[in-house]
Amino acid sequence: MLAPEQAEQIVSDIDPAVRSEAAHTAAGAIVHRGRAGSDDPELVDRLVHLVDTEGLDTVAALWADSPADTLPGALWRLYALREWTRRDPRTIAERYRLGIDRAEVAGAVAGVADTPGPEEIRTMADAVLSGVFRGDLDVALERAGAFCRVLAVGSAVDADAIAGSDDLVATRVTRSASALLDTAGELEHAAVLWRAERLD
Repeated sequence: MLAPEQAEQIVSDIDPAVRSEAAHTAAGAIVHRGRAGSDDPELVDRLVHLVDTEGLDTVAALWADSPADTLPGALWRLYALREWTRRDPRTIAERYRLGIDRAEVAGAVAGVADTPGPEEIRTMADAVLSGVFRGDLDVALERAGAFCRVLAVGSAVDADAIAGSDDLVATRVTRSASALLDTAGELEHAAVLWRAERLD
């Protein structure tokens, strides 16, 4: 048996081209298999809960380095968003409520209840992800992007409220709002690419 240190010296990092090919192949297989079996609720449920069964680290290792304008990159963002709603639904629900009045159009596209609680947030994330397999992928991407936009606005409002009492936390929340806007734009661009048959 090799010691872990010895094994690390032998195993080199995977060639980026091989990693990219594996990411694209897996993403394509999941989306196409899911869409072909969209009338099978068990299959769709398994695909929606992929992170629950395989673990976020496994999915991240496969897709997290993929550019946002690729199918694996778009799927990574959808699965990461769903996982976030599982881990912190209360904060997300509060920030969503803060943002919905200021981002009404995005709120309508996102399709979340007017006053969502943690359970409604989780349900929305599952519905968006199941839309990848049951509906139109571009619509699922647009809904996720709109959801991120409302959250970004709510996070900015929350950061303003926190600023007087804890500037460090306010700065962190402001950065989160900025990252959410970036993610929203990436998801919406991926939707455009899917419609143009250029998201691969």
